[in-house]
Amino acid sequence: MRDLFAERRFLSYFLARQGGLIGYAIEAVSVSWQIYALHHRALDLAFVGLILFIPQVLLAIPAGVLADRVDRRSVVMVTSLGEMGGVLVFAMLAAHGVHLRWPYFCVLGLVGVMHAMAAPAERSILASIVRGEHFVRAQAFTSSVGQVINVAAPAVGGLLLAVGAPWAFAFAGFGYLLAAIGYTTLDAREQADSGSGGAIDGIRFLFAHPIVLGAISLDLFAVLFGGATALLPIFALSILHIGPVGFGFLRSAPAIGAGITAYLIARRPIRRHAGRLLFTCVAAFGVATIVFGLSRNIWLSAIALLATGAFDMVSVVIRMALVQLGTPDALRGRVTAVENIFIGASNELGAFESGAVAAWLGAEASVVLGGIATLAVIALWATLFPSLRRLNELHREQA
Repeated sequence: MRDLFAERRFLSYFLARQGGLIGYAIEAVSVSWQIYALHHRALDLAFVGLILFIPQVLLAIPAGVLADRVDRRSVVMVTSLGEMGGVLVFAMLAAHGVHLRWPYFCVLGLVGVMHAMAAPAERSILASIVRGEHFVRAQAFTSSVGQVINVAAPAVGGLLLAVGAPWAFAFAGFGYLLAAIGYTTLDAREQADSGSGGAIDGIRFLFAHPIVLGAISLDLFAVLFGGATALLPIFALSILHIGPVGFGFLRSAPAIGAGITAYLIARRPIRRHAGRLLFTCVAAFGVATIVFGLSRNIWLSAIALLATGAFDMVSVVIRMALVQLGTPDALRGRVTAVENIFIGASNELGAFESGAVAAWLGAEASVVLGGIATLAVIALWATLFPSLRRLNELHREQA
C-alpha cells in the first residue's frame, strides 16, 4: 500500500474517486427519499431506475468511444461538474416545495446522462495507473475506502434529510465539486491509440472472451432481480416504521458489509479458485436478499443487507479485475462502456423491476421473488459458462 500511495497519480485518482462517491451516495439516498415522499408511490421509485437506465443504454457506446479517443481525465472532470449542477437544481426544487414529479424526473434524466458519459472513462483510469497483480489490491483498497464513504454518506444523508432535503442535495453537490478538483490535479497520461476500430469492437471483444462475458452478465442478472436497496424507502416508512434516520441506517448497511470485504481483499487479494468463489458469493447474495424480504425486525434486516453488500463486493472485485486486466488499453473504454450497460441494467433497470413488482404484489414479495430468481440465475450460469466456474487466478489475462 505504501508503494501505491507513493505514486502521485494514484493519490490524485484516489481522492477524486472518493469525492465523486460522496456526491453519488448522498444523491442516491436523497433522490429516492424525496421522490417517494412526494406521493408515496412504489411506481415512482421504479421510474427513478428507468430514467437513470435509459441514458446508459443510449449513450454507452458513444461514451466508450469518447473514453478511448479523448483524455479520460477531462471527461470525468466535466461530467463531475455537470452532476454537481444537477443535484444543485434538485436542492432548488426541494427548497421551493415543488411537488410535481416531472421537474425532478427531468433533472434526474440530466444526471443520468452525466453518469452514462462518465462511467467508461472513470473506470478505465485506474488500470492505466496500476497494472498487473497490483491492480486487484489497488481496486480492493479503493473500493474499501469507498465503502466506508458509502457507509457514512447514507447515514449523513438521512440526518440531512431530517433537517431538510435541500441540505442533503447541496452536500452531494459539494462531493462532486471535490471530484472535479481532484481530477484536475491528475496528470494527463498518453492513452494507447484506439486506431480505426469501430464503436462495436467492445461487444466483439466480450463475445470472444466468455469468462469476461459470463462474469459481467452474472452480475447483471443477479443484481437485477435482487434489488432490495431500491425499495428501502418503502420498508423504512411503511413496513419497519423507522423514518429518515433509520432509512439512512439501512441504506448504509450494504456498504458496511462491502467495506469490510473490500478491506479483507485488499489485505489478502483473491489468488485461487476465483470462479468458485464468485458463484458461491452470488448465491449467498440471493439468500441474504430473501432473508431481508421476510424480516420484520430492523436488526435482522440490517444484518441481511450487510450480507448482501459483503457478498456483492466479491463479485465486483472479480468482475472488474477480469474486465480491466484482460482488456487492451486501446479498447478499455469501449469494453467498459458495454460493461456499463450491464451494470446499469442490474442497478437502475433492477430498481425499475423491483418497483414495478412492488406496485403489483407488494414490496416484501418483490424482494423475496428477486432473491429466488437470483438463485435460479446461479444454476443456469454454472451450466452456460463452465470456464468461469473453473476460473482460478485473476491477475493473468483471461482468454
